[in-house]
Amino acid sequence: MTDQSLLYEDEAIIAVNKPTGQAVIPGRGIEDGDVLVRQVEARIGIKTYVVHRIDRDTSGVVLFAKDAATHKNLSIQFEKHEVRKQYLALVSGIVETGGTIDRPLREFGSGRMGIDPKGKPAQTEYAVRQKLIAATLLDVMPRTGRRHQIRAHLYGIGHPVIGDTMYGKERPVDGGARLMLHARSIAFLHPSGKSMVVTAEPDAQWAEVLRGFGGV
Repeated sequence: MTDQSLLYEDEAIIAVNKPTGQAVIPGRGIEDGDVLVRQVEARIGIKTYVVHRIDRDTSGVVLFAKDAATHKNLSIQFEKHEVRKQYLALVSGIVETGGTIDRPLREFGSGRMGIDPKGKPAQTEYAVRQKLIAATLLDVMPRTGRRHQIRAHLYGIGHPVIGDTMYGKERPVDGGARLMLHARSIAFLHPSGKSMVVTAEPDAQWAEVLRGFGGV
């Protein structure tokens, strides 16, 4: 964790701009010291509570709580879908208009998520931000929080996220050098009662890949 990745900090919470390729919590084959939560704890010197997670290859805003009461408060907001998240996604192909994907998702044996009537309800809204030569930059707003929801939903409508190594006929999708999915902002109610929006802009690598597909 660098000083540049720190987005916001007060006595109750800390928000960080996670780089692509870093896991939020420990997992199989991941060194404990490499995960984001351990680096945050090393910085502030106290135990940190993970409020939510984003995929390892997704970059962007991750919110942590500094105490159990704050963790409970924020977790309830997530469970009630009161937190509003906005992502940037560069997807393969031209998306003509925005819309809502309302299709249930379930996990298959491979660890991949797929659209299935027997799955759990999942809803993703999206809007066109910029049409490029053979790709589209979207604003994506997940209304539920299923695993790999955005990636699986966009793949399901024929527009997989560029650089995705799991969801796409060709992987990485369109030869992207990284997963072009970025958690740009998160809006929530601070435990003090104040409405907050924390925003993180994509890094230089994101910008370079975007230019390669004709974006700015």
